[in-house]
Amino acid sequence: MKETTLAKILAVACSLVAVTALAQTSTTVTTTKDAAAGDIVTTTSDTTTASGTITTYTPGTDYITFRAGTTGTPVRYYYTKDTAILDPEGQLVTWSAVRPDLPATVYYVREGDRMIVRKIVLTKPTVIEKETTTTTTEKP
Repeated sequence: MKETTLAKILAVACSLVAVTALAQTSTTVTTTKDAAAGDIVTTTSDTTTASGTITTYTPGTDYITFRAGTTGTPVRYYYTKDTAILDPEGQLVTWSAVRPDLPATVYYVREGDRMIVRKIVLTKPTVIEKETTTTTTEKP
């Protein structure tokens, strides 16, 4: 019984370390001049990067679920109209290219208890399959 509990604790600890190791944080400092007051305003934001797999995306919602790494639990990442979707070459693509089970890297900032996605870079090229139907009619 004690060995099973210890094994579970070690498994959870190892998975948390793996997910933490996959996420990277960078700080962006923006300096602007407030036109009304004439003051210089400096803002900082921490952008975190996570690599993994998009697990669900439903058009019309304001979030995707994303699994960091290969063993993590899917987490909601919220997007806005300003969220950019890029293909592996860095070209902008539409939301129609986002599909479940698609490997990607998300760049997000934490606002309260939400992760707000700024950019999603798809790891694999998007392939849009088109179904064609051929109809044959005979003339009398």
